[in-house]
Amino acid sequence: MWRSAASNIISLLVVVMLLSGGIGLTAKSFYISAGPLETAICIRIPSGSSFRTVSEELEKKGALQSAWFFRVGVRYQEKDTKLKAGSFLIPAFSTMQDISNIVTQGGANTCGTEIIYGVGIVSTTIRVRELDPKTSKLEEKFAFKSSDKRPAEFNSFVDDKTTRHRIVIAEGATSWRIVQALNEISYLTGEINEIPQEGSLAPDSYEFGQKDFRSTILKQMSLKQEDILQRAWQSKLDDLPFKTAEEALILASIIEKETGLKSERRIISSVFINRLKKGMPLQTDPSVIYGITKGKEILGRGLRQSELRKDTPWNTYLRGGLPPTPIANPGEESIYAALNPENTDFIFFVADGTGGHAFATNLTDHNKNVSKWRAIEKNSKD
Repeated sequence: MWRSAASNIISLLVVVMLLSGGIGLTAKSFYISAGPLETAICIRIPSGSSFRTVSEELEKKGALQSAWFFRVGVRYQEKDTKLKAGSFLIPAFSTMQDISNIVTQGGANTCGTEIIYGVGIVSTTIRVRELDPKTSKLEEKFAFKSSDKRPAEFNSFVDDKTTRHRIVIAEGATSWRIVQALNEISYLTGEINEIPQEGSLAPDSYEFGQKDFRSTILKQMSLKQEDILQRAWQSKLDDLPFKTAEEALILASIIEKETGLKSERRIISSVFINRLKKGMPLQTDPSVIYGITKGKEILGRGLRQSELRKDTPWNTYLRGGLPPTPIANPGEESIYAALNPENTDFIFFVADGTGGHAFATNLTDHNKNVSKWRAIEKNSKD
């Protein structure tokens, strides 16, 4: 205790001497002048760290000329009790004053590691990425499927309190897939037993913390989707065959599953809108598939004739109008496409072999397009 008190007194006397008169000006200039660091670094500050350990680490990494002088300056600025835990980027040639501001300001980490749970249509991929301070780019450390055995080093990243955690939902993922992915993240709280309504969750990136409630993350997704849908509804074109925004959401989910091309979404939308106006069945395979799988699995093959003839509420070959629910969670662009279709006369489309589709206004042209597609399929199998 006496040594600590003596150290404080000595530091105070040094500050008084250095920061008074000419010597003070020199000391202040030293504190705010460019530091010796030639390339940016990332400094990780665990919870409970002291300025002594942090300053010594910074000196070791070449960011400080004097750890002791840095601590004296921090004390003079009255920041010696404001050290924050986290991972922080220290730019090249940062002054001591710059560094003191960086490690005491708190907020989101400016570098370090992040774990991303990418929820796709089929599976969840877990990626661990780390910012390279030299390039300011995130570099992937490793990646694996959630069904795979987890690398031994993964838990060390999870246990690190400075690691960021995000879940990224792909457009077209079903509510069942999203809940499954959340339940697989062992360090979240509160298992989800009830699947949210299909289409009610917004595909996007969501940051979360350890021990956060899964239900809270789902609520964020739901509120975001509600906001998107209501804004899109306000922008809708006139003379659309929808009575409610929820009906538009159903069509948006079909558009999402029919094409991955942004340039096609409004055209695909026009085909279905034209069919609805004419009283034609939608005849969309993804909806029929949803009637079979309920979004809990991937069919992984073409539909059989027996499945096309099987009557379910989602069989749009046997039933007119829209199916009773969305068949996936559509993204914002598909929602806007459903409410702002392209002005076309198309009522048919089929794959064209390029990743896109060939469109037609009549059955004769459509059959020609189908023949071309079947030839492409046959050649690809030979």
